[in-house]
Amino acid sequence: MAKIEAIRKEHHQTNEPVNVGDKAIDNLRFIRETMERSTHFTAVPGYGGILMGVTAVAAAYIANVQADFRSWQTTWLIEAALAFVIGLFAMWQKSKISKTSLMSAPAKKFALGFFPPLICGVILTYALFRLGTDKDLVISVWLLLYGTAVVCGGMFSVKIVSIMGWIFILMGALAVFVPTMYSDGLMAFSFGILHIIFGVIIARKYGG
Repeated sequence: MAKIEAIRKEHHQTNEPVNVGDKAIDNLRFIRETMERSTHFTAVPGYGGILMGVTAVAAAYIANVQADFRSWQTTWLIEAALAFVIGLFAMWQKSKISKTSLMSAPAKKFALGFFPPLICGVILTYALFRLGTDKDLVISVWLLLYGTAVVCGGMFSVKIVSIMGWIFILMGALAVFVPTMYSDGLMAFSFGILHIIFGVIIARKYGG
């Protein structure tokens, strides 16, 4: 008799109802993670891009009147650092306004696609400056690798970002054939005008 009661007790324990609250939390967590994997990173700054373009046009003018190559490269390196700071601040500000976390899955994917080509660009810039390479090749490398960074990051953002990156790559290929006297004009158009145009589009269509 005691043996039968033990069996019934074990059967009762294994058929306890599942906690509905725990199951709902698990479902919500799964939905949130799925949405994070499928959504795009929309905190690409439009207004920040416009400001980056304006400073690039100014830098192109300043670089064009420099007497030597070292002063020219210093001008553009300062502009690159300034644009980087502007981009990061504008991205942080847009993410704060739109309540989009910079630590979300799409943001991390954007960063993993965007930064490796930029790091390669920094290394190649240092190598080319040590070799005393012509200005045309340096500009081509900058445009090609920046365009690659934008295309790779843009795969996890809105479509317009990747389109901008491909145009930068096209400008980088064109830089190989453009005479040196037009190189700063090409830089002004690429890093300046293109940033302004696409910055306006992003600001109007994607919330700033």
